[in-house]
Amino acid sequence: MNTLHVRSVPDDLYNRLQKLANTRNRSLSAQVITMLAQAIEDEERRKSQSKTLSSIQRRRFKAPQNALSTLALLKEDRTR
Repeated sequence: MNTLHVRSVPDDLYNRLQKLANTRNRSLSAQVITMLAQAIEDEERRKSQSKTLSSIQRRRFKAPQNALSTLALLKEDRTR
């Protein structure tokens, strides 16, 4: 297993991490590993969702540029 050293962690952040680890009955290292894994999963999910949304937007129906607007069609239909 690899080791990751992090330097210059602000005191406030360190204390918050330690408090969170204590409430979850984890060591500080276990809590940080859990949070890093969750952050990576969230980022991968965001990328996947972004790709899906882009795909949906590309497939959306777009009326031809020379097509009449729906408002014009409604007005024409009402005048008949």
